[in-house]
Amino acid sequence: MIYLFDWGNTLMVDFPHAQGKMCDWEHVEAIPLAKETLATLSQNHAIYIATSASDSNMEEIQHAFVRVDLDQYLNGYFCFANLGIAKNQSEFYLAIAKQLGVNVSELTMVGDLPHKDIYPAMQAGVNTIWFNPTGANAPADPIPNQIRCLSELVP
Repeated sequence: MIYLFDWGNTLMVDFPHAQGKMCDWEHVEAIPLAKETLATLSQNHAIYIATSASDSNMEEIQHAFVRVDLDQYLNGYFCFANLGIAKNQSEFYLAIAKQLGVNVSELTMVGDLPHKDIYPAMQAGVNTIWFNPTGANAPADPIPNQIRCLSELVP
């Protein structure tokens, strides 16, 4: 299985008042237990970032992950800059599967925003896990797989 992780508020804190690109922010921070979870998952699975960040390119996204010591667990980055498709479209996930040479059923998307991360991935046939730390209700169709802490991804 290949894991796709959203960036902001899934692996790194997206501070609402921070300006500019995350890689340039004065303070960057990983989500609690992100490092431990990725360290364990990366032993048996490939892990990629799938982000809707449209103002950052791959190198800038990678730099942000280097700053919080998570880059070592990541195999690559998918974003609007290198796919030319917005993440809230099912084609985003189909393009990732094609680039990786796998069937979409081999992908699992983990993200915090149902309308950007989960529903489009479900439409593409990707396995999904909603990272829902607050226990909110799904805004539309039910989402069967939910976690409240990243460590729940580790058996």
